[in-house]
Amino acid sequence: MHAHALDNLRYIRSAMERAGSFTAVPGVGGIVLGCTALLVAVLARNMANTDSWLAAWLAEAVLAGLIGVATAGRKSRKAGTPLLSGPGRKFLLGFAPPLLAGAVLTFVLYRAGDLGLLPGVWLLYGTGVLCGGAASVKVVPVMGMCFTAAGVAALLCPPGWGNTFLAAGFGGFHIAFGILITVKYGG
Repeated sequence: MHAHALDNLRYIRSAMERAGSFTAVPGVGGIVLGCTALLVAVLARNMANTDSWLAAWLAEAVLAGLIGVATAGRKSRKAGTPLLSGPGRKFLLGFAPPLLAGAVLTFVLYRAGDLGLLPGVWLLYGTGVLCGGAASVKVVPVMGMCFTAAGVAALLCPPGWGNTFLAAGFGGFHIAFGILITVKYGG
């Protein structure tokens, strides 16, 4: 009987975990990576060639990923929940495929010599935030919609505006939503 009761408790705990929201979205991490994106936008604006510009933004993407994972892990540990719990896995499964598609498109556009489309494609990262955010707190899908709208706008505007869109999106949106998440949902 004791073993049966423990199995029932495990099942209930697992069901509750799967039904919950991913709350480890790091507000402070968003603020930090928004600041690094603004710095890269300023530096990239003055790059001598497109390869240097691309390298700067790709380095920023790697740094942002590290900041995001580290601060989400920190927030998750503080809350006493595993980062890849049920809702964390749902977030990752919604978030990762659009990021992978963006990475593939980056390679394809680079190979085709059409870097002017990259800012719009990269800002469509919002689709990943939107999809992953379906398993998170309500503000995350809103943030995803803002990024997606900025990506569409960047794709429709002259390519020379790309760096400005990247600064506004990856810098401004991350800082603004990072502050909102920090205040409303904790660090």
